[in-house]
Amino acid sequence: MDYAASTPVDKKVLKAMMPYIKEQYGNPSSIHSFGQSARAAIEKSREQMARFLHCEADEIIFTSGATEANNLAIQGVLQEARNKRQDIKPHIVTTAIEHESVLDPCRALEKQGLAEVTYVKPQRDGIVTVQDIQEAIRPNTVLVSVMYANSQIGTIQPVEGIGGVIAQRKSNNNGVYPVFHIDAVQAANFLDCTVDFLHGDLITLSGHKIYGPKGVGVLYVRHNTPISSINRGGGQEMGMRSGTENVAAIVGMGQAVEELSSTRRKNQNKNMKELQNIFIEQVTRQISEAELTGSMEKRLPNNIHLRFARVNAYDLVVLLDQRGVASSVGSACSEKTQEPSYVLRAMGLNDTEAGSAVRFTLGKDTTAKELRKAVTILVESVAQLQKVTIQ
Repeated sequence: MDYAASTPVDKKVLKAMMPYIKEQYGNPSSIHSFGQSARAAIEKSREQMARFLHCEADEIIFTSGATEANNLAIQGVLQEARNKRQDIKPHIVTTAIEHESVLDPCRALEKQGLAEVTYVKPQRDGIVTVQDIQEAIRPNTVLVSVMYANSQIGTIQPVEGIGGVIAQRKSNNNGVYPVFHIDAVQAANFLDCTVDFLHGDLITLSGHKIYGPKGVGVLYVRHNTPISSINRGGGQEMGMRSGTENVAAIVGMGQAVEELSSTRRKNQNKNMKELQNIFIEQVTRQISEAELTGSMEKRLPNNIHLRFARVNAYDLVVLLDQRGVASSVGSACSEKTQEPSYVLRAMGLNDTEAGSAVRFTLGKDTTAKELRKAVTILVESVAQLQKVTIQ
């Protein structure tokens, strides 16, 4: 029940990867046949990614994961802006509920005095408004970065509306700023990620969230987007990301997006939505003080984020794990802090409310039988913890 943290590698993905783990080990920068075989595999994956996003293949940059892609997007745009517009301090607009790999680079740039940053807060339902983003944009805004779907509570942000506003602004000014970056890591399994629909200039994806391998990600970079490389070296990935490419992982990610486009996957997502509804209905019916966090309508079909009165979320996650149910307090990257979620606090929840929230996320292989078992264990575990609290 924690597929948002990571997904298992799909069988077809693993099969596509194996030749590049065992036999085809050439360096894709080498000019001999071993190297060129690896190069051809990378370019095939680039084409697969381009078909998924409906873009050109040379707009796809492979990275080591979403964190690197997000850092490249933020720091690369800022660096290029500082090179071209030295008379002003660049300004960034983002939200208070972004992943740490967006928030931390923004805070670092602020601390270094290299940029001004506005962190737009969501409404109580966990969704930012187009109007609030629009009002935050200034004449010196060079980047707007908004996640497509929140990694903790699964709420879907109006990125296509935000992108449309930004595109119109650039058209009116005949300019390239602000650049629009979308972290689509959690959304790729479920939502339309085509670049023209989103009006995105930069889009981040991750392999291990879509039944591909860990250690690979993508940054889509629209042609003519002002961005600099932040990783110097051999000039791989069109000069945007130096370093020998992880061929097997890149092949796996290409195959993973091929599977995303299948009718089978769409049916699986429909099944997940049905299971999500069942889980929420049964838990809220059997636990009177259970409450769903964030919008029910504008939510990923696999995300269930619940708060339980008089329950410490970390205690519940540990108890559930002891009984065979994997869940989480927030995103996997933020769990080590054991502090109330910054996402929930940004939504207006107090520390007690935020400290009682647990995330459950479904996968394409989740069954109704597993779901019923998880509900039973959850109901019993919450009752056990609430009894201790009362005593």
